[in-house]
Formats: sequence, structure tokens, C-alpha cells
Amino acid sequence: MSNKYGRWLDIVGRERVRLRFTWCIISLIVMPCLLVMSGCNTLKGSKPLLPIKEYEKMIVGRFDADYVGTSNCLSACHEHDRLKLDFDAGTMGAQLKKESGLPLVDCESCHGPGSLAIQGLTTQLVIENAQKSVRTNCDSIKLIDLKNLPAPAQSLICLKCHSANATFNLHNWNASQHAQNDVSCFNCHRVHGSPDLKVSPFKTGQMCFNCHQALKVEFSLPSHHPLNEGRISCASCHDTHGGFANKHLRKDTIKETCVQCHPEKRGPFVFEHADIVDTCLNCHSPHGSVNNNLLVAREPFLCLQCHEGHRINTSSGGNSSVESRRAYYSRCTDCHSKVHGSDLPSDSGNGGFTR
Repeated sequence: MSNKYGRWLDIVGRERVRLRFTWCIISLIVMPCLLVMSGCNTLKGSKPLLPIKEYEKMIVGRFDADYVGTSNCLSACHEHDRLKLDFDAGTMGAQLKKESGLPLVDCESCHGPGSLAIQGLTTQLVIENAQKSVRTNCDSIKLIDLKNLPAPAQSLICLKCHSANATFNLHNWNASQHAQNDVSCFNCHRVHGSPDLKVSPFKTGQMCFNCHQALKVEFSLPSHHPLNEGRISCASCHDTHGGFANKHLRKDTIKETCVQCHPEKRGPFVFEHADIVDTCLNCHSPHGSVNNNLLVAREPFLCLQCHEGHRINTSSGGNSSVESRRAYYSRCTDCHSKVHGSDLPSDSGNGGFTR
């Protein structure tokens, strides 16, 4: 009995040694991995480049200044300014009036508290300077430096109000390609520029071309969508403030976007052209092309990328080599006119898109 007990203790001892050795090996392998992973998480974590208070000053303004109200700001230096007239005539200016029933927006909502900016400016001083043809300016350095803010901070000034109103598409702004490429609201909208803060849909093209130079060239090609003619706009297909679809499309897919204007291509058809069920870009260049109908290549070479060529017999039943070559190198749509889909079979009984 004592021998069995001794052997049992010996086995337990060896197992303990083996377990300790195993844990040592695991520790040597796992612990460095955990340290590396924690280091990666630290690197991935977002850290401010400036103290938090500096960011707050960018958005809120001087902490030692007080809000004095729009009337005091305007009477001090902008009473007769053209900016005020344009601002009053616009949507933002209408919200300066409490009786408008809209959320109150004033100058200090965007520019920050203005007590330090107008310090020492009085109505009498404004009148005296006006008589001398001298313009009285506030100390704009004491306000938020809107023009020199980083693009995300500029947009945040606007999003303070606009992400909470009925403009739901602005909720996608921070994930949009514009925001990620440091485009701000100020690049497209001029708050003091005119009574209407929105850009006219048919003027968006020229505005977008300021950044999208390659598209400007495409819309100048012989076959193009009529953007330059003012019949459509960039906003007809794209949601410039962001969205869930690729390329900021207004619809979930490319085809759904296209059939808004081309409903006859929607389908479904009994005989469908398989490659164009989801996208039209297999055959068409959406902005412009050197080929007719926005095709990415001329016929028949576009079709021959997927389909084998074939000859046709002459009207007399023969097979003239001259006429065969002419038929082979002519446009496929001369016979296959329903290339987007058809509900009728071809003469052979198959779906040849001929009628």
C-alpha cells in the first residue's frame, strides 16, 4: 500500500513539474503577444494633436468672452454692411427673429461670443467713422477664426445645428468621402454670399468641377449626359453629403440610379441581358464618352468582348464574303435592337433581343 502511495505521489509530482513547464512556455509566447496587441491598440487609439481646450476654443471661441447678442454686434460694426443685408434675406437671417418659430440662430452661434471683439466700439464711433468714410471693424481676432479652422472643425460649426434638424442626410456626413478628404461645408456653401444658402442644382456642375477636373473633361466629350446644358445636375445621381451606396449614389445600386431617368430599361424582362441586371457600367460610361450612347467602346467591338461574332446569309440565300464582312463589322444593334432586354423571343425561338 505504501509503495502504491509512493508511486502515486511520484506521478503527481511529475505532473506538477510538467504543468509548470507548460505554463512557462505559454507565458513566454502569450505575454509578448499581449504586449504587442496592447501596443497596437494604443497606436490605433485617437489622440488629440492639441490640448482639448484648444479644440474647444476652435468651436466655441474665447472662454473669457461673453455673449452680447446680435443687435450689439451689428450696431457696433456691421449695421450697414452688405453682409447683413444678404444674411437677413436668407434662411439663417429669418431665424434671428424669435417670432419666426424657428430655432434661434444668431451671429454668435457661428462666430463665438463677441464681447471682446466689439470692446470699445460704440454707436457714436461708428457714426464718426462713417462721416470720415472710414469703415469700423470689430477685432475679428477675438472671434472664432473660421477661415483657418481645419475642415472637420469648419463642418462641425454647421453640424451643431444641421445634424439635429430634418436634413437627415447630413447624419452621414462624417463617413462621406468629402469629409474624409477634408472638404468642409464652407467649400460649397456661402453663408453670407446670397439669400439662398443652397447651391442651385444646375450650378453644382461647375462647382464640383473645381475639384473633379477629370469629370469636367468627360462631360465635354461628344456623347455626354446633359449636365453642361442644365438638364441634369450632379445631385440628380449623387448625394453630396454622403450615403450608404457606392460613389454617394442616391439609390442602392447603379442600375436603380440610372432607371430613375431611363425607366424603359428597368425590366424585369423575360429575356434579360445578364451583365446589366445590376450595373450599367459594363457597357456605358456615365459621364461622357467618345462613342455614341455613352458606350465604353464602339460597336461591334463592345459586344465582341463577351459574344462570339457570327456571319449572316444574304437576302438571296447565298453567303457573300463581301456582305458577310459588312454584316460582321456593322453595329450589332442594327439587328439586336432590344439589347437591354425583351419579352419576345427571337425568330429562332431563343432570346436574341431582336424584337
